[in-house]
Amino acid sequence: MKKMQGMIFSLIMSYSMAIGMEVYNIAYKMGYHMQAGGFSSMHNDVFLAALKEASYMGIIVFMISTLYGNRLGQHLANSLCDQERDPSYFCMLMRQGATIMIMCPSMSLIASILFSIILGHQPLLQLPAIFVGTLMKNFPMAFFWNIFAASPFTRKLTK
Repeated sequence: MKKMQGMIFSLIMSYSMAIGMEVYNIAYKMGYHMQAGGFSSMHNDVFLAALKEASYMGIIVFMISTLYGNRLGQHLANSLCDQERDPSYFCMLMRQGATIMIMCPSMSLIASILFSIILGHQPLLQLPAIFVGTLMKNFPMAFFWNIFAASPFTRKLTK
């Protein structure tokens, strides 16, 4: 039963992250960050496009987190936090942060290949620069979205 709960948590978390990141990236691609009012001037069409992309990106997030993201994040968190000595909330935040450190570069690389190289027809030689730019754009959003939205939402649903 515990393993099934973990899978359900991972699935909800994967889609929570995918939806949040897709809303951000689509709004960014549509130039809302450059308009007067910034992201506050966003229109509802962003959500439909984000839901479409999140439908398959969520599967990719789930696969990557299941294959290695969660395990590497836990391993890194264990090197930063002592479960016996440190407060449990601190250890939970360290695990979230460590998992973001693994998942954000992984998903940024996949997104760079999929959206810029394959669908955007950019030359493969540009992948390093595209990847670094994608990572720089996505990491702050992934961090704050995970810590303050996706994780609390998922924990509330799976209590």
